[in-house]
Amino acid sequence: MKAVFDPDRVLAGGLAAIRDQFHVPQAFPPEVIAAAQAAARRVPADHADRTALPLVTLDPASSTDLDQAFAIESSGSDLLLRYAIADVAWFVDDGDPIDREAWRRGATLYLPDGKAGLYPPILSEGAASLLPDGPRPAVLFTVRVAPDGEARLDAAERALVRSRAKLAYETADDADLPPQFAELARRIALAEARRGAARVDPPEQEVVRRADGGYALAFRARHASEARNAALSLATNLAIAELLQAHHTGLFRVMAEPDAAAVSRLRNTARALGIAWPEAQSLVAFRTGLDPADPHQAALMLAIRRAGQGASYAPWHEGTVPWHAAVAAPYVHATAPLRRLADRYVIQAALAIMAGRPVPEIVAQAFERLPKVMGRADAVSGQIDRAVVDLAEAVMLAGREGEEFAAIVTDVDVRGARMQLADLPVVTRIDAPGTAPGTPIRVRLVDADPTDRAVRFEAIGVAS
Repeated sequence: MKAVFDPDRVLAGGLAAIRDQFHVPQAFPPEVIAAAQAAARRVPADHADRTALPLVTLDPASSTDLDQAFAIESSGSDLLLRYAIADVAWFVDDGDPIDREAWRRGATLYLPDGKAGLYPPILSEGAASLLPDGPRPAVLFTVRVAPDGEARLDAAERALVRSRAKLAYETADDADLPPQFAELARRIALAEARRGAARVDPPEQEVVRRADGGYALAFRARHASEARNAALSLATNLAIAELLQAHHTGLFRVMAEPDAAAVSRLRNTARALGIAWPEAQSLVAFRTGLDPADPHQAALMLAIRRAGQGASYAPWHEGTVPWHAAVAAPYVHATAPLRRLADRYVIQAALAIMAGRPVPEIVAQAFERLPKVMGRADAVSGQIDRAVVDLAEAVMLAGREGEEFAAIVTDVDVRGARMQLADLPVVTRIDAPGTAPGTPIRVRLVDADPTDRAVRFEAIGVAS
């Protein structure tokens, strides 16, 4: 992690400019705050008492908008995942001021100097968040995971739950977590491998706020507990997706496979990186064996991610299989309703089906409207993330014009080469004709402009 030297608070000013550029909401309208305050006082009425379950949460240490709490128990050779999800629909009525504002926002936006929440903090970080300071209303899913990792939904109900502990990725150890936590994640990974799934997670840049109020630019660390926790959400989302598809309804997260031309380009990239890819081996089988800790393989993982067409949302339609290529199965988003609007409706549909009721018409109508809203939120979030990193890179490098750096080419496409500096978490484009992914080069910093959030390098030779 590299501190961003910012004595003149250029980065702080730049973050404010990013908020203005992307129209990041600064506050909630008074009528939304008033409605949220009233909703926070609601007393759960139709929730089963499940406060005896030994639930815990696991998130980044600084998180207070806690969507999920879990417990795991054995059931013969199966494992039962008790997955409690914040019951946002208990607090938000369709068409009320909170709901209308959520439809305008779509999702929570995150910046280093603070987030713009989907819901007011009195709900998202208080009454609806699964914090360990008292009972909370939740939707409790029971997911049965077989020894081979196949997951199915056994039950779903509204329940009153109590988290026993707020655990953090950075500090949680095995003694803090259910004994079956690692085994459950192993089973889910086993099923992924059998399906040919590949959740490609190359290193990602991030800007974080430090305890002293400054900022740091780094490649995001991914803790083992975080990867295992993601497996719990994956299993739940897959089980709900299977339920919704079987009942011809739902809103699915979809992603197409790279086409033949893209796969051919990826094979060339692998050869340039010195990575063996047997001609008879499919992309699906090949990518599952890549190691993000290896710089060349991480570069190829990044190229694979970019070769796809990106993920989007789609409602269930007759004659179409809602397929997510990276997951290699139908897939939904249901486990983060405090942060994503779509999840609230997916949860309501699953609850209705498991109770033997028809999916409410307002939920079915929402499935048709949500792709546009969620697509816009995804796009804005991605643009903000890139702008923040560009700003931090420019602030970090300002005043170092003329210096030389070691770098490696990580990707080559129709727009030219992308490189990563060897000693700084900086990834940018450069004009370096004739280079291939994996080529070590020497570069000189030509310009670093925090105002334009831009850095420019020139290649001065291939490193020996």
